[in-house]
Amino acid sequence: MARKIYVFDTTLRDGEQVPGAKLNKRQKLEIAEQLALLGVDVIEAGFPCSSPEDLQAVKAVAEQVKGPIIAGLARAVKEDIDAAWEAVKSAEKPRIHVFLGSSDIHLQKKLRRDRESALEQAVEMVKYAKKYCEDVEYSTEDASRTDFDYLCRVVESVIKAGATVVNIPDTVGYAIPEEFGDLIKRLKEKVPALDNVILSVHCHNDLGLAVANTLAAIRNGAQQVECTINGIGERAGNAALEEIVMALKVRPQHYDAYTEINTREIYKTSRMVSRTMNIPVQPNKAIVGANAFAHSSGIHQDGILKDRRTYEIMKPEDVGIKDHKLVLTARSGRAALRHQLIQVGFNLSEEQFERVYQRFLNVADRKKEVTSEDLITIVEVELTKVPETFSFHSLQIMSGNTIVPMASVTLLRGEEKITESAIGNGPVDAVFRSIEKIIKKSAKLRDYDLKAVTTGTDALAEAMVRVEIDDTIFSGIGTSPDVVEASARAYVNAFNRYFAAENGFNGLEKI
Repeated sequence: MARKIYVFDTTLRDGEQVPGAKLNKRQKLEIAEQLALLGVDVIEAGFPCSSPEDLQAVKAVAEQVKGPIIAGLARAVKEDIDAAWEAVKSAEKPRIHVFLGSSDIHLQKKLRRDRESALEQAVEMVKYAKKYCEDVEYSTEDASRTDFDYLCRVVESVIKAGATVVNIPDTVGYAIPEEFGDLIKRLKEKVPALDNVILSVHCHNDLGLAVANTLAAIRNGAQQVECTINGIGERAGNAALEEIVMALKVRPQHYDAYTEINTREIYKTSRMVSRTMNIPVQPNKAIVGANAFAHSSGIHQDGILKDRRTYEIMKPEDVGIKDHKLVLTARSGRAALRHQLIQVGFNLSEEQFERVYQRFLNVADRKKEVTSEDLITIVEVELTKVPETFSFHSLQIMSGNTIVPMASVTLLRGEEKITESAIGNGPVDAVFRSIEKIIKKSAKLRDYDLKAVTTGTDALAEAMVRVEIDDTIFSGIGTSPDVVEASARAYVNAFNRYFAAENGFNGLEKI
């Protein structure tokens, strides 16, 4: 029968130890309420003895957040335990979490204690905490570097003293999965009393193995996992809650374990923590990164459109993301482009689609990503237009504040390439003069407007011109990631409208 794994979230304590991530009381409450919605079993709300402000913040969480156990961290000293109890005593389900170093390097270099006196202190402080609170967790700090026989003595002693949860931390991220899993297995074999309490693990990510070590511990009998949203925390961070939870959900046969996390709240929680703590989530972060369900390869996009299981092992909806994302780039194929066009409302004929596809490739070659707004503009420009007497091919410009701007423009008339050059007051003026030399027709520019139709430094620019030719006003529109090219395309478009009117063309091709 599958075992329940208890999720102990320490975002508000270990996560808050990230430089610059300090939270005020209101922010802690906001995140704690969301963690309760997420369904965590334990919220470690803070380290009450660290400051009066943190004590009050933990106290507010204990008073207002219902559902999860609310824990406060304390060193193995009476003053810390007093502060922790003061903070959590009003909780529906309070817990005091006591810790003390157990490795020789911590005992000798940090605590200046020998093993026996540290063991006595651990037992005494668990008993002291037990006077306040029935639920007491004890952590053997730096357990992964602790002498195994001594670790067993400590664990056995604190359980006898009244600890209800025993935590085995990989405090400095030193362990590797096989080793850490074996440590948990040997502890359970050597200390039978562990069968009567909850065995917890708390892994750090200094070698990038926090989640792997946590999962190895679960396989070997751990019942509680201590983790944070987005994997934030001291130094390289902690095991990421979302990765542990989804690993158990995606591979239930392998772990024979489950959590009671409402996974559809994962993405919302991730965004809240990132925003509130001002810690960005890396784009390729598993489960919650911007690219976690994004596909830019044409082969991958084609597979996704045929069956999502080809390149997705979980549904984005399962973690609260609306849908997978097809990122249109120069590597995207026709299937992905057609799918995205339908999504934004265009069902094109084959001939129309090919024209849009060629223009899409032209834009995608110069942009990191083609957005839905880009697509709409491309379609509108390509398919709502007059017949082309001339079409834009290429341009080169030379400009600066100490030289006279010069442009060379090449247009197509049928299969014929025609190139002319000109100077101007600026690069756009030089381009317009070059176009007039090719067309052998001049125009008076009555209006010129340039704007970004999408966001970002590589935004698609839209140029609009109104020109007077033979006493009649004609408008033109052009788009490109390059503002000068967009201007050139708009000017050519205006002349094509003039030629279309001369040839009796009055209507526009409709989408």
